[in-house]
Amino acid sequence: MSMFSTGILVLTSPLHTLPLRIAPVLSSAAQLVERTLYVHLHPGLNLGSGSQPRPVFIPPVVDLSAVISRLYSNAANVCGHLDVRVLLTNVHAQSAACNGNQAIPNCPFPTPQSLSHSPEVVLTDFPLQDPGQSHQVKQCLQRYTGRCYVCSPSLHSELLYPQIMKLQEKEEGLKEPEEKAKPLETYSDVVVGGTFDRLHGAHRTLLNISCLLADRRFLIGVCDQAMLKKKVLKELIQPYSLRVQKLEEFLQDVKPSLNVEIVPLDDPFGASIVDPLLQCIVVSEETRKGGEAVNKKRAENGLPALILHEIQLLKDAHHTEIEEEKISSSSLRSRLLGTLLTPPKDTSHLPPLPYVIGLTGGSGSGKSSIARQLEALGAVRIDCDKLGHEVYQPGTAAYHRVLEEFGSDLLNEDKTINRRALGKKVFGNQERLKALTDIVWPEIALLVKSIISQAREEGKQVCVVDAAVLLEASWTDMVHEVWVTVIPEEEAVTRITERDGVTKEEALRRLQSQWSNSKQVEHANVVLSTLWQPEVTRKQVLKAWDLLQKRVQKRQQAQ
Repeated sequence: MSMFSTGILVLTSPLHTLPLRIAPVLSSAAQLVERTLYVHLHPGLNLGSGSQPRPVFIPPVVDLSAVISRLYSNAANVCGHLDVRVLLTNVHAQSAACNGNQAIPNCPFPTPQSLSHSPEVVLTDFPLQDPGQSHQVKQCLQRYTGRCYVCSPSLHSELLYPQIMKLQEKEEGLKEPEEKAKPLETYSDVVVGGTFDRLHGAHRTLLNISCLLADRRFLIGVCDQAMLKKKVLKELIQPYSLRVQKLEEFLQDVKPSLNVEIVPLDDPFGASIVDPLLQCIVVSEETRKGGEAVNKKRAENGLPALILHEIQLLKDAHHTEIEEEKISSSSLRSRLLGTLLTPPKDTSHLPPLPYVIGLTGGSGSGKSSIARQLEALGAVRIDCDKLGHEVYQPGTAAYHRVLEEFGSDLLNEDKTINRRALGKKVFGNQERLKALTDIVWPEIALLVKSIISQAREEGKQVCVVDAAVLLEASWTDMVHEVWVTVIPEEEAVTRITERDGVTKEEALRRLQSQWSNSKQVEHANVVLSTLWQPEVTRKQVLKAWDLLQKRVQKRQQAQ
């Protein structure tokens, strides 16, 4: 069956039966939709009566909140590649009012709602009474969806039958709810805070339920630089502006009637402790104490306490030993390690083989240990630190130029250059340091190119240029891809002090004289980290190597 980029899934099952249906329905939908799946909840919608159903408001009830959580949890498990968005335009209390006392008419779509991604197919879980109904139900579904959303006139429609007999057997054991569905308390102004890096199922649950609770305004504090310092793999966190853009797009789709305000969060509280209009803060069991701290601050500021609406954390069925059990951004960032984050730049000026990786990273980051692992997998390792020693040898071009520039008092008794004495002459003097690197770096680059050329003659497929100064020296024109190793600064300081026997202050000075992790990651195609156990690093390197082989093979086929 053909695949569609974007689809709308209209769920018509009663809320008390939906939990059984969600996983198989999503699994079926994922066979047809490959990018964005909008979910429109309309329990009780009858597509088979022969008359055209019209969209109406459905009230916010407690069961709806539970279904939304279940839906995002199941989506993370069975179709994690899909961008799932639960639409709430048609969810509203019937007695709600807007614009003073003017009642909202009982139609949530006076005009069709425009979505960020144009739907190409509409799907439903509506069960047919007999196969002959199929064409009629599909037509009814298309007309209903076209009235709700801006869709193409040639919108495809599909009826999903996920393990329908098994589901019906299970559903027969479910009794109709004896009591009327319990209404969900809603509030004029609702607030949440978070990093919101790469929106995932837990974020979407938090945002959707907040939209469900908010009648007028939704205030979101998004962590800015000051709040990211302790985050795992903070270098891979998306820029603030991109995170805000993704939030705005998601919320505009989910509930366009809401007044959404997104503000930078530079401390744990932000506007939540000073805004008198706020009524409710949405928290998880993990962040409840934060919500209580907000209320303590509000009391100090003479403001009423916020209602704490707690949602459950979503379990991550795919987490590894270094990841959290809950769905989290830090786990998603760890899964990016070893993958291609940005496509390689144009390297048409380089021979296709050997494919050259430029591997760099700060002091203590484990760069050289990764280079040795790549060497064990078959790459030719080019150790630029070792080449750096070679260019200082007596008789070389760099040897004579260094003596001319910095004086013959640098010589040891055996006529070799005293690197420690040379270091003292350039330490803290950027002009003198540049004079030295202008001599040495081009000579190292010539040696690197010579080794790559030799590897080509020997038919080698991959070279790894292991170079701490790869980016500073502008050697990226010699490589097809840049790989960067990162670890937190405090971990790097610990490693340097243990390895080199220097003080913490000296280790910190060394790190601060180099490019920061974030600056290096800006130039990276692939990022790796040795923060965890060696076995975790090995898995990253193997993943990176396997993906690299596919890129090299694809490049060869293209040429």
